[in-house]
Amino acid sequence: MRRQQEQEQEQQQEANRWSSPSPSSPSSPSSSSNLSNKSLILLYDSIRWEEKALYEAGVKKGVKIENVNCKNLAVNLNDKNSKYKEQVVLQRSISYFKSVHSTAVLQGLGARVINSLHAAIMCGNKMYAHMELEKAGIRTPKAVAAFSEESAIEILDKIGYPAVIKPTIGSWGRLIALLRDKDAARAIIEDREHMFPLYHVYYFEEFVNRPPRDIRAIVIGDKVAAAIYRYSGAGEWKTNMALGGRAEMCPVTNELEDICLKATNALNGQIVGVDLMESNSEGLVVHEVNNTTEFKNTVRVTGVDIPGLMIDYALGQGK
Repeated sequence: MRRQQEQEQEQQQEANRWSSPSPSSPSSPSSSSNLSNKSLILLYDSIRWEEKALYEAGVKKGVKIENVNCKNLAVNLNDKNSKYKEQVVLQRSISYFKSVHSTAVLQGLGARVINSLHAAIMCGNKMYAHMELEKAGIRTPKAVAAFSEESAIEILDKIGYPAVIKPTIGSWGRLIALLRDKDAARAIIEDREHMFPLYHVYYFEEFVNRPPRDIRAIVIGDKVAAAIYRYSGAGEWKTNMALGGRAEMCPVTNELEDICLKATNALNGQIVGVDLMESNSEGLVVHEVNNTTEFKNTVRVTGVDIPGLMIDYALGQGK
């Protein structure tokens, strides 16, 4: 208990240090001199490596960065002269609901939020994203939806096994399961019937025959900044780094960049992480587009200054 209290105090102290704007300082030789008079709000709900890297990149460029914890955000929705009007906001909140609602508030008050509300809504819901990507003619895994336990089992019988069940909202591979047969499907679906109503909306994808890896590509504006292969960990079929996978550099081919930019545009994204699989039969297929993407492993493996590129783009310097 005592250790837990100490950890909570440490987290609060770190959050407090983040709650004030970065100190004004002369631009360093590596800074873009035309960024030294610019400001940026970094909106977050948890401090990860990525948020620290973005802050440090901004300070290095002479940008005045205000770190705003979304959990402390309290805003007058009727304020015609809001301090957020015309401000540039990098949305980094992990929580889908905090991200969507805080984006709606700040964008509604006149802030330029990256990514926009439309992108936040669409990217954060796998079913919404799938439909938009399909509408745009972008290759995706075959998928089906159902809205009750009975109809879920019925449609799985039609498409066959194995299949993958995914929550429409969620990250880091949580609550994603491989349904190898009808018994496994019934057991998992019965459990979800006792969960929050969101999990009674059933979204299934085909199990894509592919190498034991997927691709994470970081899109900034109209360019893929870098990409990595993410390999499954021992005994895992998922490729999430949080589950023990490993990463290697992935070449950014014309084909990869083309499909990533089309996927980004289909969801009105600006800075996103596009996840793809190399289907043995279909080639590259997009299975997710991430609104507040993580990029720690991409920077580590590729050496590309993704935080700096994101700051440049957000403040109008990127192309």
